[in-house]
Amino acid sequence: MLAVCAMARIGLLGGSFNPAHQGHRRISLAAMRALGLDEVWWLVSPGNPLKEGAKDMAAAEVRLASARRMARRARIQVSDFEAREGTRYTIDTVKRLKRRFPGDRFIWLMGADNLRNFHKWRDWRDLTREVPIAVIRRPGYDRHALAVRAMGWLRRFVRPPSQAKCWTEWSAPAIILLRLPRDPTSATAIRAHDPNWHRREQPSVSPRPRVAMPLSVRRPLDRTSN
Repeated sequence: MLAVCAMARIGLLGGSFNPAHQGHRRISLAAMRALGLDEVWWLVSPGNPLKEGAKDMAAAEVRLASARRMARRARIQVSDFEAREGTRYTIDTVKRLKRRFPGDRFIWLMGADNLRNFHKWRDWRDLTREVPIAVIRRPGYDRHALAVRAMGWLRRFVRPPSQAKCWTEWSAPAIILLRLPRDPTSATAIRAHDPNWHRREQPSVSPRPRVAMPLSVRRPLDRTSN
């Protein structure tokens, strides 16, 4: 029997996942604990506008298979939502998700390395007005996180770490800097060490992810990963 679920607290982690690795999993699980999330959704991008022309970008179905394998036995949902919905930019993806799931609350998860180029994202100020943002520290970027261009505008909206689990009560824009355990794992380093990783990753047929389900009507088991 279908059940109507209460509001879910969901973290959104977008990226190429080229490939997905233990670092993605660890920061997702750590963010769940720090922010009191019910789930983290990995939004595997069909093509990052800031990485156009990258010669080492694996096919989308391979990257999805990599993400699904890494997300096993965790409250992490892997989705090709952007490919299916035809959204190219994060601002459009977030707006579409909010319309699809008006009863849930979303927070965008971002590594400190991505904050460096955040001002280049399409309509980045509008994105901060749509959802709060949690910035997760990355080795080599922490000390400069507050000095990046976007923080000149975002600084006034920074929330203290002590309020991390209260994010659903915030009015956007709101940003929090999370000092989670460091993880040096890097997709760039993995590709450099093993440039043929994608040849061993077997795309698999997976059930449609939770974000494809009807509004407000979900099975409790759909809140767990495959």
